[in-house]
This record gives sequence, structure tokens and C-alpha cells, in this order.
Amino acid sequence: MICALIVAVLVVPCAAQDAAKKRVTRDDFLVKTTQQLLNLCTACQDDPHYKEAIHFCYGYLIGAYHYYVAANAGPDGKKLVCPPDPPPTRTEAIKMFIEWAKKHPEYAQDPPVETEFRFLMEEWPCDRK
Repeated sequence: MICALIVAVLVVPCAAQDAAKKRVTRDDFLVKTTQQLLNLCTACQDDPHYKEAIHFCYGYLIGAYHYYVAANAGPDGKKLVCPPDPPPTRTEAIKMFIEWAKKHPEYAQDPPVETEFRFLMEEWPCDRK
């Protein structure tokens, strides 16, 4: 009984919060738009594709950031993003991105990597002096 109550408490907030939210679709995994990426990043735990969606979300966002870091390494690299020291955890940064993207629906149909870097450059701009 207690276990069922704990599970209900964990799952119900997602269901109650996103009552109108659609399930993750196969097309969401194409991530052609920021909205599709958000659908993956905000999948409910009771979604049949929850694990795949969350792992894809993390992999996409972290992979794009790591590519940026590698491509801009060295003395001639162009730094667009300067996170604080210490930087936020991956989970914290992804939560911040999700909240920011929800507040900017004008980017919902844009390529997600562009939206990710809009967020990063707004949140942690580099000193441009």
C-alpha cells in the first residue's frame, strides 16, 4: 500500500501537470524542431518511451555542447558561452534550458541546436570587451 502511494505521488504530478500533453511520438526522435526536443525532455514517467526520450534529450543537448567546446578549443577558438565556475550540473542545466524554452515559444519550430545556443548565450554570455 505504501509503495503504491509513493508511485502514485511520483507519477500523478506529471499527469496532473501535463493532462493535455501528448505522448512521445516516433517523429519527436527526429528532433527537427525545438518542440520535438522539449517533448522528449519533458516525457512523463508513465510514457512508454520515457527512458529513451530522457536519454535522447540528455545525449542531444550534451553532445551539441561538447561539439561546440571541441570545435572552439585552443587559442583561436571563438567562445560564445562562458558558464560559471563551478558550472551547473548537467541535470540543472537541462532543467534551466527546458524552463527557458517554455518561456520562449517563438523558438518552438526552430532547430533545437539553435535554441540551445540562444539559451546558453543568454544565460552565460562571455565578456565581449
